[in-house]
Amino acid sequence: MTRKRRVLFLCTANCIRSQMAEGLLRHLASDRLESLSAGAWPAGYVHPLAIAAMNEIGIDIGAQRSKGIREFLPPEGAPPDLVISVCDSAARECPAFPGKVERAHWPFFDPVLAEGTDGERLAVFRRVRDEIRTRIERALEAGELDGAR
Repeated sequence: MTRKRRVLFLCTANCIRSQMAEGLLRHLASDRLESLSAGAWPAGYVHPLAIAAMNEIGIDIGAQRSKGIREFLPPEGAPPDLVISVCDSAARECPAFPGKVERAHWPFFDPVLAEGTDGERLAVFRRVRDEIRTRIERALEAGELDGAR
């Protein structure tokens, strides 16, 4: 059996954007891709509004955990095949991986910066979730995540 290609979404805190991306890719392509996420400086939790926004579309990320990028560096961890940074600071702080690890940068607005009521903030989380989903779907259709490019 062929090993699934490992795709790691990287963000600074690994509590919102990278967690949503991990859940979305797992939902959309778990048959051929292993979906992972990590943070340069992990927050140690998954943001409740990220969990709520994902639950609305039938994807439960409540059991995911905030992880540090070091978990994917040897000798403790296995490097991914592709690292996709979803914020500018993570793109700058991503360590070099041994071997051939592809890199991509898909910056998304940080919904933690949203202000207002819980409902207004949740609307921003939804918008970012939908932007991430659209970007992943386009990448899947183009073969970008499968290593076809």
